[in-house]
This record gives sequence, C-alpha cells and structure tokens, in this order.
Amino acid sequence: MNIHEHQAKAVLKEFGAPVAPGVAVFSVEEARAAIDSLPGPLWVVKSQIHAGGRGKGRFKEVEAGDKGGVRLGFSKDQAFDHVKAMLGRTLVTNQTGPSGKQVNRIYIEDGADIEKELYLSLLVDRATGRVAFVASTEGGMDIEEVAHATPEKILTIQIDPSAGVTEADGVRLADALKLAGEARSDMISLSQILYRAFVEKDMSMLEINPLIVMKNGRLRVLDAKVSFDGNALFRHPDIQALRDKTEEDEKEIEAAKWDLAYIALDGTIGCMVNGAGLAMATMDIIKLYGEEPANFCDVGGGANKEKVTAAFKIIMKDPKVKGILVNIFGGIMKCDVIAEGVLAAVRETSLAVPLVVRLEGTNVEKGKKIIADSGLNVIPANDLDDAAQKIVAAVKGR
Repeated sequence: MNIHEHQAKAVLKEFGAPVAPGVAVFSVEEARAAIDSLPGPLWVVKSQIHAGGRGKGRFKEVEAGDKGGVRLGFSKDQAFDHVKAMLGRTLVTNQTGPSGKQVNRIYIEDGADIEKELYLSLLVDRATGRVAFVASTEGGMDIEEVAHATPEKILTIQIDPSAGVTEADGVRLADALKLAGEARSDMISLSQILYRAFVEKDMSMLEINPLIVMKNGRLRVLDAKVSFDGNALFRHPDIQALRDKTEEDEKEIEAAKWDLAYIALDGTIGCMVNGAGLAMATMDIIKLYGEEPANFCDVGGGANKEKVTAAFKIIMKDPKVKGILVNIFGGIMKCDVIAEGVLAAVRETSLAVPLVVRLEGTNVEKGKKIIADSGLNVIPANDLDDAAQKIVAAVKGR
C-alpha cells in the first residue's frame, strides 16, 4: 500500500526524523489558513499523488500551465495562487502514464535553504533477505539514471537483523554521502530512526529523494515516498487509515473484496489464471505472440463459482480489453467449477469480445463438456501455446 508524501513525513516524524512544518489541504478554502500557519518567507506547494516526478510533471489543463506539480511561493498570495492552479487538475508525470492523476490534495510546506541534495532509501534485498540502505550523493535525480550513468556513486549497505543499524553502519552511510560536522552526526542518528520506522511499520520501501543538507549544516527529509507490505497491514490499523482509494484502480479495489490478486496493466488481452507462476507464464506467452496482457489476475487455488464470476466481471470492466484468455490448471480447484463460473459470467456480462479457455487438471473433461454444451461462443484450447495463439489471432482479427 502506498501513501502520500505528507502522510509519509508524518509517520517518519513520529520516529524522530527531521521534517519541515507543513499542512495538507483538500480545498482552496483551507489554503489561506494553512499558509498563514507557516512562518515563510518561502512556501513550497506540492501536489499529492501516488507518483514520482511531480516537479517535472505537467498539467493537462492549459490554464494550469507547465510549471510542474511542485512550486515555490515567495509570498502568501503566490503560494495561494499555486494551490488554486493545481488543486483538482490532472498532473501527468513520467510515472503516471499519459492519463495522469487528479490532484485532490496539496501539501504546503515551509521552505528550506538547500546546500546539497542527497539520495537515501531502504528496501528489502531479496537476494540476501535483509533490509538494505541505498545511498548516493546524486540526490534529486531518478536513481535509475544514476545507476545507469554513474553506478559507482551508489552504495548499498546490508543491515544485520540481529544487530540492527549500528553506529558503524551510520558512519559508512555518512562517508558514502560525504557528510561532515553536524550533518554527519545527523546521518548516524537518522539511519537508526529510519531503520526502526521501516521495520516496526512493515514498510516495503522508504525513499527519501532528496535528503538535503541545509545551509545551517543540518539534515532534513525534503521528500519521502513510502510503501507498506499489504500482507502486514492487519498489524497497523493506523497505517490502513491512511489509504487513499482515489489513487487506486477501481478494479483492483473490487478484486480485493473477493480476495483476488489483480493488477491492471496496459494491454488488450484480459487474463484469468490460477497461480502466480502460471499467470506470469500466460502473460509472457501473450507477449511472445505479439500482444500485451491487460491484467494480472490470479483467482487462487480454491476459488468457487462466485469468485470466478467476480473475476471475469472485473476483467470486463477494463475498456481496453479486446479479448480474454482463461488458463486454468485444476489441482485443488476443479475445472468444472471454473467452467461454470466462466459461463455464468459470460451470460451476465453479455460478452462481446473473443474468449479462449484452456483447462487442464482435475475434472478437465467434465469442464470441457460443460463449455462445449453451453452453446456460447467460447473458443477451446488444447494447451497454453494453442490458447495464446488463438486469443492473439482473435484479437487481431485473423
């Protein structure tokens, strides 16, 4: 689960991280009081969406101009004008895709005198099973660009879970970031603060870009992006309360109600599969034959007819879907149950796009017979390769 920048900073502040005073507003009417509550003389006005690259983004609406989603206000009136120009409009960044995201909240923050911008993040290193810090002196840039152009400027530090972040780890980070004086001491303390927040709140990623050294020599978290392990949210009702469903795909929200693993993608072929590995293989073979998957949808090993029907309906809600491939290997799940669920969904949705169904496993012959006897326009497939070729050909009109 992702949260907004202002929420991430509030969480980090609870653990003692240095963040600037700021106020989130949800309407233009709230902006004046928020601006007045901050000391100035500089106000930073930030669009809040679940995407990076806001500062370099552009608004779709002509009247909003191309000043980006993060703007500086050198007076209260200018800061207020920025709020009016951004709130309720659609911001397009390199992470939102061309459709962009509507800005429904603005974070107004006290400005800072920046001496240096740094990069710092924490993530789970899957290779070692440990939390790792990633640090670079090239803050304010996309870390992917830094990794490509100057990989030697990125340092990764693995943390021993039995010891946590030691002072030696903090010193290594301070050295990597070339910090001295108070900033160096701040880094040693901050490394322990961030690690504790990461572990105690079950974060999956914490990115600070940039982490700044101010002209007074102190560190400050200037931007923060945090995501949490969805499987651990039951332990954190305070974090669950931060969820902003307006930033999520409606189909994914509906899928969660049915305990379906569903992720919307940009392709044209809807997929309904049981098992994550089989789903990945299905998406790969669709790409191999020249089309793109419209979603990842794993109905799980024990789905019933109602769950299968719900999954089918969710896939059909995507207007980009030009065809559907159902690929089921029945182990615990029986092929006849899948067949009944698929046919029920076809009838209820008045399916108007090609549908290819490949079944294998428990009760496979019974499942195939149910589909064959239905009288509905369902294309059977013998195996995965056959299924992929048939759905791609159907979508392309061959």
